[in-house]
Amino acid sequence: MDAQSMLKMQAIMFLLMAAGIWAKRKGLMTDAGKKCLTDMILHIIVPCNIVYAFAIIDGSAMQAFGTVLLIGIVTEIASILLSMVLYRRLAKGEQTILKYATVCSNAGFMGNAIAEGLFGSIGMVYTSIYLIPQRLFMWSVGVSYFSGGGKDKKAIFKALTHPCLIAVYIGIAIMTFRIPVPEILLSAIKKSSDCCTALSMFVIGAILTEVDFRTVFSKKTMLFSALRLIGIPALTLGVCMLAGADPLVTGVAVILAGMPAGATTSILAANYNVEERFAAKIVVLTTALSMVTIPIWGLVLIATGMA
Repeated sequence: MDAQSMLKMQAIMFLLMAAGIWAKRKGLMTDAGKKCLTDMILHIIVPCNIVYAFAIIDGSAMQAFGTVLLIGIVTEIASILLSMVLYRRLAKGEQTILKYATVCSNAGFMGNAIAEGLFGSIGMVYTSIYLIPQRLFMWSVGVSYFSGGGKDKKAIFKALTHPCLIAVYIGIAIMTFRIPVPEILLSAIKKSSDCCTALSMFVIGAILTEVDFRTVFSKKTMLFSALRLIGIPALTLGVCMLAGADPLVTGVAVILAGMPAGATTSILAANYNVEERFAAKIVVLTTALSMVTIPIWGLVLIATGMA
């Protein structure tokens, strides 16, 4: 990754999001259409992206998997601990939203597209491994914030059987045992995979239209944005340096750690009737600001020789 590639990729992302904004405002993408598109991305397109990345990558990449997974676990645990101490003085509903948004970023949606664009197929593989802890925590610890802390075995089962994790299981098996994939099937998977970046950015653009930007700026939302987009990736960079991670692993981990609040923050807030408007503001503001902070982190990584 170099500065020119980073800025070029960010410009492409911006244009794709602009197309999503235009489509939503023109009524070409309805709320129902956005949900349908989101479900297709998470259940078909991203899993195809993951399987294809594993299918074409060299098996030697396995040696870095343990490091990537460890960094993902440490980042998630640190995020949970931060959420336990930072929001105690806030109203209960706001605590719930901020705790979830601290633990669960948009790395599994927006992050997949950006990591693939910046780091190629190997970046996609590392992203899949890095996201395993987040996907598990999202549907266990994350959901417990909204449900009152009760243990839900169904939520854990849902996490373990998420289409993206199933794709990881399949991909690891293909790569480890060098299982041949029929050319026609691999081509179909690749065609689906190629849609990931564009469709993901269209949906992100649609999300940005849902809240009036004049209402999103407050002390709470700005401080959280600083934590989500600057504090957590800085922490991840420190973890990578202590772990002696190679530049590619570090680059992927830091970029993913710097993703905005996950769109599921708004979805769960609406489902549990918990500060839905505040959740939307958090998602929209961090998403918008991330278009500035992500390339800055890329430049930091390049300047420090970590990418």
